[in-house]
Amino acid sequence: MTRDFDILIAGGGMVGATLALAVARTGYRVGVLEARPPGAVDQPSYDDRSTALAHGSRRILDALGLWQGIADQATAIEHIHISERGRFGVTRLNARDEGVPALGYVVANRGIGAAWTQALADSEVRLITPATVSAYQVREAGVSVQARVDGQEQELNARLLVAADGTGSLLRGLAGIGVHEQDYGQTAIIANVSPARDHGGVAYERFTDQGPIALLPMSEGRCALVWTRPTDQVDATLTLGDADFLAVLQQRFGHRLGRLHKVGRRAAYPLKLVRAERDTAARLVLVGNASHTLHPVAGQGFNLALRDVAVLADLLADAAREQGDPGASALLESYSAWRRTDLDTVQTYTDGLVRLFTNPWPPLAHLRGAALAALDVCAPLRHRLARQSMGLAGRLPRLARGRPL
Repeated sequence: MTRDFDILIAGGGMVGATLALAVARTGYRVGVLEARPPGAVDQPSYDDRSTALAHGSRRILDALGLWQGIADQATAIEHIHISERGRFGVTRLNARDEGVPALGYVVANRGIGAAWTQALADSEVRLITPATVSAYQVREAGVSVQARVDGQEQELNARLLVAADGTGSLLRGLAGIGVHEQDYGQTAIIANVSPARDHGGVAYERFTDQGPIALLPMSEGRCALVWTRPTDQVDATLTLGDADFLAVLQQRFGHRLGRLHKVGRRAAYPLKLVRAERDTAARLVLVGNASHTLHPVAGQGFNLALRDVAVLADLLADAAREQGDPGASALLESYSAWRRTDLDTVQTYTDGLVRLFTNPWPPLAHLRGAALAALDVCAPLRHRLARQSMGLAGRLPRLARGRPL
């Protein structure tokens, strides 16, 4: 059996589904190949983690009509508190200074998954699942994809193929695109934690000599924990009883939220930096983790991916209006050029933070404290940091400005 599409997206997680919903409304025939059916408990995009959505990401989702599906589950980040364990100096960002209702929002991934699954069901997008790609070939006017769909081999044709299939992207490998990879030797421990004090809409980023600890505000007074630990200590940390786990976390984080008295189910995710050597090939474009996987410090990963989606959707919408080719090399070159500065900036920023705050050299440790204190009182620099964190820096596509396609 052969099926024809304008745009075929490999990967139906948060990034692939958002892109599909964005471009389908511009008139394209869109198909999504996803290995796991809707509602599958092992769908990696919709697991126990929570996602911090920047203000700019809310704009994108608002413009796509998707925000309303998760708004009642979102907890506003009204303030961000940045500090280093055992050192003076703190930087505080707040929404009021930036003239926005919130710097960002925290939403459980499972809630996003349920909303996106319903949105796909209500759309013209063709969800093909369970399905995995085995090969693809570039033709003169399109691409032919060989896929195993519900146990049967099928051929699918499209004018543009999008790889939204994650860090270990099969399509990236089939296209012969290499990666630059850096293992941080760290693992993120994820859980929900209940503190004695109300979080008050504050997101805490606490740097330690072993890696950052983030506590993000959630509903019911809970906080989403992202605790970076050296990989060789993770197994011992995960096997601690709840009381001992909270005691170690308390000692590392401090008492800004009072006593930490409850912890939910824990999970662990090894951390590494992965950046594709290029994000396009003939009739192929990489988005999200297939193109760039970052350290979770500062919570930039999914927000960066949403800007991939917004830029690509912007260019594809223009091509649709002009009845152009969505897989044209000029369009893909424009996408790559547009995204380059943002990707480079955020990669340098997150990787630099990890290296800077784990460097034990004493003079540098004192300079870090002084820098945090100086940033706290320097409004222009603080504003620049906030704009970058909110995803509002640089050239913005229409969706990121809150405008429809």
